[in-house]
Amino acid sequence: MNKLFFLCSLAFAQVCFAQTSVTNVMPATTASPSVKLPQLDKSPMDMAYYPDNYPVLKIQDKVTEPLVARVVYSRPQKEGRVIFGGLIEYGKVWRLGANEATEIELYRDVKIKDKKLSKGRYTLYALPTETQWTIIFNKDLDTWGAFKYDEKKDVLRVDVPVQKNSPATEAFTIVFTKSATGADMLMAWDEAKVTLPFTFK
Repeated sequence: MNKLFFLCSLAFAQVCFAQTSVTNVMPATTASPSVKLPQLDKSPMDMAYYPDNYPVLKIQDKVTEPLVARVVYSRPQKEGRVIFGGLIEYGKVWRLGANEATEIELYRDVKIKDKKLSKGRYTLYALPTETQWTIIFNKDLDTWGAFKYDEKKDVLRVDVPVQKNSPATEAFTIVFTKSATGADMLMAWDEAKVTLPFTFK
C-alpha cells in the first residue's frame, strides 16, 4: 500500500513539475494592439520591364538581353468615364497613372528621339493633348500625384503623337516591345495610345 501511494505521489509531482516548466518557458502572451490593414487599391501597382517579363526569364535562365528599364506605376480603370479631355485634362501635367507618380529606372544610357538620357531613376509625367503627349522625365522622386511637380527639375521632354486605340483599354497599361534599335514603351488607356522609342543598340 505504501509503495502504491509512493508511486502515485511521484507521478503527480512529475505532472506538476512539467506544467510549471512549460509555464516558465512560455509565458502568457498579452494581446497586441490591432493593426488596421489597408484595403485593396482600386488602381493596383504594377511593373513593366525591358526585356519584357525579365524577372521570370531570369529565374528560368532564359535571359538573352541585359536589363535596360523598369517602370513602376499604378493602373487606374476607365469604369465608363471619359478619360482624356475629361478625367485627365488636356494641357495639364498628369502623373502617368494613379496614386504615386510613375517612376522609371534605366540601367544603362539610352537615347529617346536622339536625345541622350543617362542611366538612373526618374519620375515620369505626361502633358496630354488631343494630338500628342509630352513625356517628361523629372529628377524629383518618391512623390504622390503631380501636385508638387516642378518643371525646373525636368531632365528631358519628348513629344509623341497620339494614336487611336481600338478596342479601348480598360486599365491604363505600360508595356515594352522590342524594336530594331532598342525598345518602344507603349502607353495605352481608353481610346488613346502613344509610343516612346528607346534607342540603345
